[in-house]
Amino acid sequence: MTYRWIILGVATFTQAASGFFVQGIGAMGVHLERDLDLSTAQLGLLVSASQLVPLVGLLVAGELLDRYDERWVVGLGACVVAVSLGVGSMAPGYLSLLVVLLMVGAGYSTVQPGGSKSVASWFDASQRGLAMGIRQAGVPLGGVFAAAALPLVAAALGWRATLVAGGLVALVGAVAFMGVYRRPPVPAAPPGGEPRESAAERPGTRLRMLRDPRMTRILLSGTCLVSVHSGIGVLTVLYLHEVTSLGAGSAALVYVAVQGAGVAGRVCLAAWSDRLGAGRYASVMACMVAVIAAMVVLMTPLGRSPEVACLTFAWLGFFGIGWYGPWVAYLAESAPSGKTGFALGLAMAVTQIAVIVAPPALGFLKDVTHGFTAAWAVLCGMTAVVLAVTAREAQRPVLEKCWKSLAPDQ
Repeated sequence: MTYRWIILGVATFTQAASGFFVQGIGAMGVHLERDLDLSTAQLGLLVSASQLVPLVGLLVAGELLDRYDERWVVGLGACVVAVSLGVGSMAPGYLSLLVVLLMVGAGYSTVQPGGSKSVASWFDASQRGLAMGIRQAGVPLGGVFAAAALPLVAAALGWRATLVAGGLVALVGAVAFMGVYRRPPVPAAPPGGEPRESAAERPGTRLRMLRDPRMTRILLSGTCLVSVHSGIGVLTVLYLHEVTSLGAGSAALVYVAVQGAGVAGRVCLAAWSDRLGAGRYASVMACMVAVIAAMVVLMTPLGRSPEVACLTFAWLGFFGIGWYGPWVAYLAESAPSGKTGFALGLAMAVTQIAVIVAPPALGFLKDVTHGFTAAWAVLCGMTAVVLAVTAREAQRPVLEKCWKSLAPDQ
């Protein structure tokens, strides 16, 4: 049905619109540090503030999504984002802005898992990876437009005007989703292909899914790569400005290209995962290998070259942001039947810890060491460890299957 592509389009737009302002914080880094007299750690804390409430809110949102229509859960959440940013335009300073971003995070808690669940319910397994990749491209897509527009708005009208702009964009996204989205006329089979169970199951029982080896891979890789994504968001413009001597405007334009590469990565890598014989998680592991290679370049003298640095960050955008497409498709298909919303909320809530901790922690490392090498080294080392652990676990079922096929019948 063509309507499912309309659903995909509006879900992607609402995702981009709801995250528009937060995705633009990194691009405004030079302006915010100057206008509000911030350190890099304080700048990172702004990003973390918007992600703090979702630590619990994603679990609540996941439960709501298994009980109520995504149309209203997502739409009302996006409205909360819009109203919060509108109120935040009157914030007198840094501390008030932190409070506003906490409110933004409360509304955004429903948009991420809600949009993913709505797309998963409209697309079958043969196209689910591509659809989820397009849907998840909404985050860097919002970042592309935010990185292009918000620094100009901040330079011309001040940082408060950027909140007004972000609020208006989020409101348009909320209205679009509530006006267009409908559930499938015939309930689609859940990703696991089994009959649905009651959504009223006790939360303690639902948490047992954490014991599933697939969920372990999901959480470890997600936590690691979310940290990488956070590092890209907070440090890219500052690195290009301070290390390669690019101007603030030029560095912001490169960040636009990085986000654009992330959009392409989420779509292309997810589509690739639909056809990959080794399974969706193999594409996530490929992203981790690519991230490690990029971090090594940034820690060498090669990374000080403006040309090399720009290409490396574009590479990081494709893989270090693009990983989310196949990852979330793998997550949706690994969820127990009837629990897709809760599984999405649970995994996103756990990885939210990294979303909260990574930006200020990486900024603090940069402030303390007066350089970026320590931050890149931490991200590189963490990615290497997670890759080694999850690759071994991912190969175990394959090896067991091969062994059973070779063993004589009992």
